[in-house]
Amino acid sequence: MARTGPQRIVCLTEEPTEILYALGEQERIVGISAYTVRPEGAREAHPIVSAFIDGSVKKICALKPDLIIGFSDIQADLAAKLIRAHQQVLIFNQRSLTEILEVVQTLGSLVGQADKAASLVAGYRSNLEAAAERTRQQTHRPRVYFEEWDEPAISGIQWVSELIELCGGEDIFADRAHGLGAKERAVDFSEVIARDPEVMLASWCGKPLDPAAVRARPGFQEVSAIRDNQLHEIDASIILQPGPACLTAGLARLEEILRPASG
Repeated sequence: MARTGPQRIVCLTEEPTEILYALGEQERIVGISAYTVRPEGAREAHPIVSAFIDGSVKKICALKPDLIIGFSDIQADLAAKLIRAHQQVLIFNQRSLTEILEVVQTLGSLVGQADKAASLVAGYRSNLEAAAERTRQQTHRPRVYFEEWDEPAISGIQWVSELIELCGGEDIFADRAHGLGAKERAVDFSEVIARDPEVMLASWCGKPLDPAAVRARPGFQEVSAIRDNQLHEIDASIILQPGPACLTAGLARLEEILRPASG
C-alpha cells in the first residue's frame, strides 16, 4: 500500500523527529536539527540542515522536502525565509502537556498513522496520570524553582511547570508559567529568595549549569534548596523539548529528584 501524506520531511527541531521515529515513519525524514540527540542514531541517519534559530535555506531546499516542521515563534524568521523560498512549512507552538499530546496525534494523522499516534498518546497520558496519582499520596510537596536560563533568570515554561506539579513538586513561579515568551517568565533573584524553594532545578539550554555561580549569588546561601544541597541539573534534551522526551525521560528524572525531596 502506498504511503499517504508528506514523503520528504525536514524537522527543524528534535521533537517531530522523535515522534516520527515513535510512529515508525523515520524513513520520511530527510533533514534534522543540529540539536537532535533523540532518538539514538538519528544524527547519523539524516543530514543536519539547521540549528534552532536559523538554518540553511539552500540545504533544506536542495532536499526537495514536501513538508518542513518547526516549533515556536523563535523559528519565525527561518520559517518566513523558507516560505519565501516556496516551501511548505508547518510551525507548531505547543506550550502545555495537552498541546504536546495533540501534536503527536496531528503528526500521526499527517503521515497516515492516526491509530498508532492515538496508542502513543494513550501511553503517555497513562504515565502522566500514574505520576499524578503518586503525588496525591504525598504528605509534603516541596517548593520548586526551575531555572531555564540564568542571565536574565527565566523560570519554567508551562509544560515544565505542569510536570513539576504532576511529579510532586510545587512550582514557585507557576503564576508565570503561562507566559508565551521568555520575557514573561523572567524573575529577579530577590523573588527566588523570598519564595524560598526547597529544590532548585536548572536546565540552561545551550550551556551547562555552573553550581558555584548559583551558590555565590547574593542571598542564595539562605535559600533552602542551596543550604540543603538540593540543586539539580536536568539535561535540556529531556525537559525543554516539547515532545516524547519530556513525557518519558523528563518525567522520570523529575520524579527521581522530587519524590525523595518530598520526605
